[in-house]
Amino acid sequence: MALSQTAPLRRALTSSLPNRPFGVRFWDGTEVPATEPGAPTLTLLTPRALAHALRAPGELGLGRAYVAGMLEVDDMEAALRMVDEFDPPDLSVGQQLNLAVAVIRACGVVRPPPVPATELRLRGQRHTIGRDRRAVRHHYDVGNEFFALFLDSSMTYSCAYWAGGAETLEEAQEAKLELVCKKLALREGERVLDVGCGWGSFVLHAATRHGVNAVGITLSEHQAQLARERAREAGVADRVQFRVADYREISDTPFDAIASIGMVEHVGEEQIDVYAQRLRNLLRPGGRLLNHGIAKLKDFDTPDEGAFSERFVFPDGVPLPLSRVLRALERVEFTTTHVEGLQNDYARTIGIWIERFDARWDDAVRLAGIERARVWRLYLRAARQGFETGWASVYQVLAHR
Repeated sequence: MALSQTAPLRRALTSSLPNRPFGVRFWDGTEVPATEPGAPTLTLLTPRALAHALRAPGELGLGRAYVAGMLEVDDMEAALRMVDEFDPPDLSVGQQLNLAVAVIRACGVVRPPPVPATELRLRGQRHTIGRDRRAVRHHYDVGNEFFALFLDSSMTYSCAYWAGGAETLEEAQEAKLELVCKKLALREGERVLDVGCGWGSFVLHAATRHGVNAVGITLSEHQAQLARERAREAGVADRVQFRVADYREISDTPFDAIASIGMVEHVGEEQIDVYAQRLRNLLRPGGRLLNHGIAKLKDFDTPDEGAFSERFVFPDGVPLPLSRVLRALERVEFTTTHVEGLQNDYARTIGIWIERFDARWDDAVRLAGIERARVWRLYLRAARQGFETGWASVYQVLAHR
């Protein structure tokens, strides 16, 4: 009986996809093998995994099935490469119908599964202040302890800098923070703004090592609370502030220098010119800006990073081409004086995050729940692949008003 349920689907897959860079193993123990050596195998643990794929064909349906624990993969890195590279053949109407009927026969009568609880679908106009708050909190409100599982001791959640000979993640993140300070040529007593300050690593480094007065802004109350505690422990609470605020809400000018580290990816095409104008207005004449952010190198016409990231990881997070960021800065009379790419640095950084996350898997499940832990196990690997394959890079842009 079990064999008869999946047999038509196995025949349809074999016929429709004669070249398969992946294998499929079904809940009844049967499988359709890959036709290429070393290919990953997708194991469907329940007919409801197929129901997810039917409900949302492609990346989103597969992602939902994985997050819900209905789909397992024996080699996630290979599976991600396959999803990125596989170009399925065009199927005739007859092949599509045959495949659809076979899927229905394999699934039987299955109630459409609900979307995972960790999925977010934002409503309303993109990149308003209110919608940006909801998007950022979806990502960060998983809790500070969760991020501490894989970040370094400074809680720096951005690309580390390895070119100076750093051997550990802690050393590479400290080198990155110092690199930003040196590029900004910070001097004691200057007033500095950190846009998207996270847990305060740059503000604390700049205040303790370079004697500046600094303001850090974030949209996450969890981040701001921990950053304030760390400032008190470092003895600089009288010289630094951490605010829960959007960059469009800051008005106490002027600043001598601004750092924006890993934040511009959340601005979007809709607001990138507003972002540049706002930062320009916050700086005194002659002030310096260091903009550090991920940039697309491919798929320039794609409106987002993909359905999985859009719903589960970084809603509305869309890296722009470097040229678009530079154009926005030039339009408001910034002079760009230096650009540095850190593509390989970020791939290496994320690789270490993956190792640390995997080593603390049980803690990740305890802190965030199994669904969100599975989201992050997939997301971190997909992010590393983006830098390894040249889909994206990360750039530091130094500019002056």
